[in-house]
Amino acid sequence: MRLNPIFLLSATDVAHFPSEAKTYGAPEVAFLGRSNVGKSSLINSLLGSREAKVSSTPGRTRAINFFALHEGAGEKMKVRPTLIFADLPGYGYAKISKSISAEWPKFIEPYLAERQTLALCICLVDTNIPPQENDTQLITYLKQTQRPFLVVGTKADKLSNNQLGKSVAALKKAHEVEEILPVSAKTDAGTKALWAKMMEVAE
Repeated sequence: MRLNPIFLLSATDVAHFPSEAKTYGAPEVAFLGRSNVGKSSLINSLLGSREAKVSSTPGRTRAINFFALHEGAGEKMKVRPTLIFADLPGYGYAKISKSISAEWPKFIEPYLAERQTLALCICLVDTNIPPQENDTQLITYLKQTQRPFLVVGTKADKLSNNQLGKSVAALKKAHEVEEILPVSAKTDAGTKALWAKMMEVAE
């Protein structure tokens, strides 16, 4: 099924989050990960478009960007979105000024803790580097708040099958999760399986 993305808004404050009247209460899928994990590239790969801004400078996304995904096109486009994608700012990038990263808890944490339409968190981890402490912190937080989440390993195309298997095993152990879905924005590997997981929450 082809879904057409429409950019809704960028939010840097709880007051800016799209209302249920605007989204028709459609389930939201949030994408979270460290800066430079390949979040925007993966979102674009999933959408088949260039909706999410890909930057060579980590930490460029400083707002939560919301996209509504609709069935159909033109006059046949369904009014209620099938899903909402929420692209959250990357974390763990030291060069971001303290004033900006200090602002984040004011709207990121309320979004994760209180957003009623948030149906699934996609936690992105880089399969090409060792497990990262701040990824573990995020996953632990989602477990504690009982938010449904899925850990997705990015940049899987850069590793051989043997290397990828070892990397995924190490990530599972470090983050204490049973499942990690390896994907590649470049080759689209794993994206069908990821869509299937997201469509489960849509239904």
